[in-house]
Amino acid sequence: MDLILWRHAEAEELTADSRDASDLERSLTSRGEKQAARMASWLDRQLPERTRILVSPARRCEQTALALGRKYKVRAELGPDAPPSQLLELVQWPINKLPILVIGHQPTLGQVISQLLGLREEECAVKKGALWWLRARDREAVLQTVVVTVQSPELL
Repeated sequence: MDLILWRHAEAEELTADSRDASDLERSLTSRGEKQAARMASWLDRQLPERTRILVSPARRCEQTALALGRKYKVRAELGPDAPPSQLLELVQWPINKLPILVIGHQPTLGQVISQLLGLREEECAVKKGALWWLRARDREAVLQTVVVTVQSPELL
């Protein structure tokens, strides 16, 4: 199974002046739009056609997904501060046969990465707009998680 974890691109800050707006309503900044477009351009060339794309209901995540120009499903289970177990259950790690792209948030994405790679830290830092591509494989009856690539929009 391939699991691609893409953190939403840079979004507007939630400030005291924006009290009426919820965290889910924050939009990408102009820099965030450029980050999303850069990563989407690279990712579109890499993703298999049959990849399922699951997106947090936050506006900034949907805007990041729109840059890719592929069909996606919004899933409430991927909202901010979702537990990593919920994400892994949703994607059916490691048994799902289809590649899955998840567009979501920190700290959830970093917690999933740390858990799958057996890192000591509780969470791995994931930059805004960056992605981690992980693969589950079976080697001599042992499940392994392989890092296929880590990409940052600034380096593309």
